Amino acid sequence: MQSGTRILGVEGPAGRIDIALDRPPDPPRGLSVIAHPHPLYGGTRDNKVVQTLARALLALGHVCWRPDFRGVGESEGTHDDGVGETEDLLAVVAAARAGEAGGDALPLVLAGFSFGSFVQSRVARRLADAGRPASRLVFVGTATTRFEVLPVPPDTLVIHGEVDETVPLASVLDWARPQELPVVVVPGADHFFHRKLTGLKQLLLRELR
Repeated sequence: MQSGTRILGVEGPAGRIDIALDRPPDPPRGLSVIAHPHPLYGGTRDNKVVQTLARALLALGHVCWRPDFRGVGESEGTHDDGVGETEDLLAVVAAARAGEAGGDALPLVLAGFSFGSFVQSRVARRLADAGRPASRLVFVGTATTRFEVLPVPPDTLVIHGEVDETVPLASVLDWARPQELPVVVVPGADHFFHRKLTGLKQLLLRELR
């Protein structure tokens, strides 16, 4: 993503989880784990929406962890429909918290794009059940049509494209409505936010600052 990006491995249930790590120049103000779209349809940590999430969170002073899901790139294991991927992200969260002095006290943001949002809803539930919840969730293109995305905290930032052809906006609204959860709609944006990434970054900075 940038010249200072480091590549490292974390041991997960299925073997190595390959991670791109970006650090802010100043002492970190938070930690972020960012999950990419469906690996069986070309999703990787280098997806442009995922990189936009990372750039925004890095600008806000977060250490950004972008893992490749199992079976993608150098990450070991095979795709597990979100079940094993949940365990993998929990291992990444643990490594992120352990990797910083006072890491347990730093705010933790779980961000996900498409399939990644589904997995992060599961990770958030597990962390909350363990008494170590994330501070904020950020979902873009939430994959509500194909997966059972779990209910999320009321301050979750949900962003969706008006003309998303992969996950229709109506599906996300149907998921959000029972939770009375606001959804930020980007006019004219498709699932991958083509020609809308700059605006997406500015929206993230404004909402998360």
